[in-house]
Amino acid sequence: MSSPTQRLLDPDQVRRYVAASLGPDVAVTDCAPLAGGGFAAVWSATLDDGRGVVLKVGPPPEVPLLRYERGLIAAEARYLRLVAARAPEVPVPPLLHHGSDPVLGDWLLTGLLAGRTLYRLTVDGAPVDAVRAQLGAALAALHRVDGDRYGYDGGRAVGATWREAFTAMVDDLLADAADWAVPLPVPAGRIRELVHRHAAALDAVRRPALLHFDGWAGNVLAVAGPDGVPRLNGLVDGERHLYGDPLLDLVSPLIFRRAEDEPADAFLRGYRAAGGPVPLDEAGVRRRLGLYRLHLYLLMTVEMPSRGITADNDPGRVARLAELLDRELAALAEP
Repeated sequence: MSSPTQRLLDPDQVRRYVAASLGPDVAVTDCAPLAGGGFAAVWSATLDDGRGVVLKVGPPPEVPLLRYERGLIAAEARYLRLVAARAPEVPVPPLLHHGSDPVLGDWLLTGLLAGRTLYRLTVDGAPVDAVRAQLGAALAALHRVDGDRYGYDGGRAVGATWREAFTAMVDDLLADAADWAVPLPVPAGRIRELVHRHAAALDAVRRPALLHFDGWAGNVLAVAGPDGVPRLNGLVDGERHLYGDPLLDLVSPLIFRRAEDEPADAFLRGYRAAGGPVPLDEAGVRRRLGLYRLHLYLLMTVEMPSRGITADNDPGRVARLAELLDRELAALAEP
């Protein structure tokens, strides 16, 4: 199922984007859509010089988006440049071109990284602990990069403190929920009250670290090493990056789980080994993780109408997110 935010492309259009990126003398010999994403249209292409590239095209300007999704293609271009310059040990696709045009819209052309997703490897039963540990180390490297603000760039939710930025992010999602008439398990005011009740825990964050945010297994690429064991070869889709608490980045890699329940997970071991602190026995840390899970599951709930997801075409997602939101809200309501 395609999302309303995804442009419908064809091979001729892909060739047009490549020509606008690399010039008319570069030819596309083959291309095909890539599955897995739900926001941008993403195609892979082979060029006549043998290079593999990835084209990512943002939504048409008339398509309504969530507040934090505005300008995501440009945001990813900034992220790729920043990581290449300041955290080169993190494997991200090389940015070949970022374009913006009244007709073509916003798009990226990047190099194609080899590999299968960590999600696919896990489903197939491959040994993935090494990849997960390397993902932890990669995120620890990202977290050593400082920003000059908390929250997003590009005129989206931001703050002078992490508390201010995070509460603004939640407020934006609740405003999006109202705009799209998204049913929530409790009134928006109750969610806002619980976030504000625990907001003091956010004041422990004194440095705006670069966060990927979306490090779930579908955005992690791995290839077989010399010993046949998969190893990390790419961390993709950084368009949702922001600056804030490194703990926020421990949520998506453990999606539908809780870091404090699985301290020995390979991802957390890799993060610690690379210098990332994970003091899971501290009450303030647990509260922050609970707030960040609430934010993620709220985001995944609120984005459903904009992606064309309903209880009729994806009842499992709707029910699961409602259950997860209920669990985090109940935990945050405890004394």
